[in-house]
Amino acid sequence: MKVIKNPLKTNWSEFTKRPEIERNQLNQIVSDIMSNVKENGDQAIYEYTAQFDKAKLSSLLVTDKEMDSAKSIVPKELKDAIEVAKRNIEIFHKSQKSNESVVETTLGVQCWRKSVGIEKVGLYIPGGSAPLFSTILMLAIPAKIAGCSEIILCTPPDSNGEINPAILYTASLVGVTRIFKTGGAQAIAAMAYGTETVPQVYKIFGPGNQFVTKAKELAQQNGVAIDMPAGPSEVLVIADETCNPSFVASDLLSQAEHGADSQVTLLSNNEEVIAQVNKELEKQVVELPRSEIAQQALSNSRSILLNDKSDCIEYSNQYAPEHLIIASDNPDEYIDQIVNAGSVFLGNYSCESAGDYASGTNHTLPTNGFARNHSGVSLDSFVKKITFQKINEIGIKNIGPSIEIMAEAEQLFAHKNAVTLRLKEIQND
Repeated sequence: MKVIKNPLKTNWSEFTKRPEIERNQLNQIVSDIMSNVKENGDQAIYEYTAQFDKAKLSSLLVTDKEMDSAKSIVPKELKDAIEVAKRNIEIFHKSQKSNESVVETTLGVQCWRKSVGIEKVGLYIPGGSAPLFSTILMLAIPAKIAGCSEIILCTPPDSNGEINPAILYTASLVGVTRIFKTGGAQAIAAMAYGTETVPQVYKIFGPGNQFVTKAKELAQQNGVAIDMPAGPSEVLVIADETCNPSFVASDLLSQAEHGADSQVTLLSNNEEVIAQVNKELEKQVVELPRSEIAQQALSNSRSILLNDKSDCIEYSNQYAPEHLIIASDNPDEYIDQIVNAGSVFLGNYSCESAGDYASGTNHTLPTNGFARNHSGVSLDSFVKKITFQKINEIGIKNIGPSIEIMAEAEQLFAHKNAVTLRLKEIQND
């Protein structure tokens, strides 16, 4: 990782930039895929699956036989681990349920909200070199708790037309309705527009590469909601003199191995800490199966020496990381100052991997600086809030005159008349 010492605050924006991609070509490629799927449905999906996944399919829908086979293939120790994660994720997301109370804003005027699950949601699960079955837990569990009636899942097959057994097992465990063998931008298009086989959904969730991300953006422009804007995965670690350098290095690498375009950042006010962490990085990275990917990510990443801990927090808030780790024996002193982060990991034993898998928090988080204005996925992501109001005769008498005056001032006389007629009827009774 490049080491930068005490950069001027006026230059911080230069270092908080994410790796850029060529957008013009990306936009055209994804737009063409979306249009093709919209027009040609399943046939376009089959063609793209053969082109990109090298798989010739006779059906997009995963069968019950394939589901049963997956259950027998997944080893018991992995099933047990998934159960631990499932339990913790359920506990945390069930705690987010709230009972909305009826509020009487004025005598005779009652208002309240009701949370209603989004009826049809689509989950995109990457299935290439890193089949993210853990993301199924993070998305399907809150969807079920929220009461979503249809949960479909799209994931790319391997060259044999098969889906990773852990993905199928996990999807079955948490109640996914149907699973389809399609990946990439074409999967997003299928869920956005619907095909002969894949149903259209109202909101799309899940991570993916730049093509998936762009497809989600285009789907949103066509009226289908998405979980959040996204980019490559990222982590920022603030490490002080009480950190464990080997722990810090492992956390940086756990994010770097996601992809060559991932970005990891180390901040410290201690030059020796930075030196020790970089030494550990060199030692640990060569031992990873995905070493080449991690090393490419590290080449786009930085270790930054700042004057003090307050500067570290200020820099982090400007960067707005997806994951923020406070590697310190005294992490609580930082909490009140943190305003921009997707998910925060406090202390030397709070590794980011815990949030990715089993602590209970959701790992679907805003990247690319969107933590400044977006939250991570939660129970609220799968519901919409419907407001209700109930007004009796006393209530309309109390607020009616104000409504009439305001409506007339805006020259909306039908609005005024809707109140006036009611007030006259009450007066005549």
